[in-house]
Amino acid sequence: MSQHNFASGFFAGALLGGIIGGVIGVLASDRLRQEPDDDFSQLSEEERRRLKNATTEERMEIARRGLEDKIAQLNLAIEDVRGQMGSVNSPYSNDVVSKASTQNESFE
Repeated sequence: MSQHNFASGFFAGALLGGIIGGVIGVLASDRLRQEPDDDFSQLSEEERRRLKNATTEERMEIARRGLEDKIAQLNLAIEDVRGQMGSVNSPYSNDVVSKASTQNESFE
């Protein structure tokens, strides 16, 4: 008896899940199609107008400059963290280096 209930529940769940998943998929695809390809939400009105009227090459140049700025910001953040980690790890790392050099001398 429980096997029969399991099978019917399994098929009912699969059917209901398929219907709900299909509806969600259709709604999601419609929403994705409606969103614009270019994300101008963070730009000022002047920059938006300039980008809408720009050629493909000008858009690529603007994107390249933006990426260069972001890369520079990331490099600064990495250098800052490296400096902080270096000051935290410097006593430990010097101790490890001195122990390693002492062990190498004892093997020679």
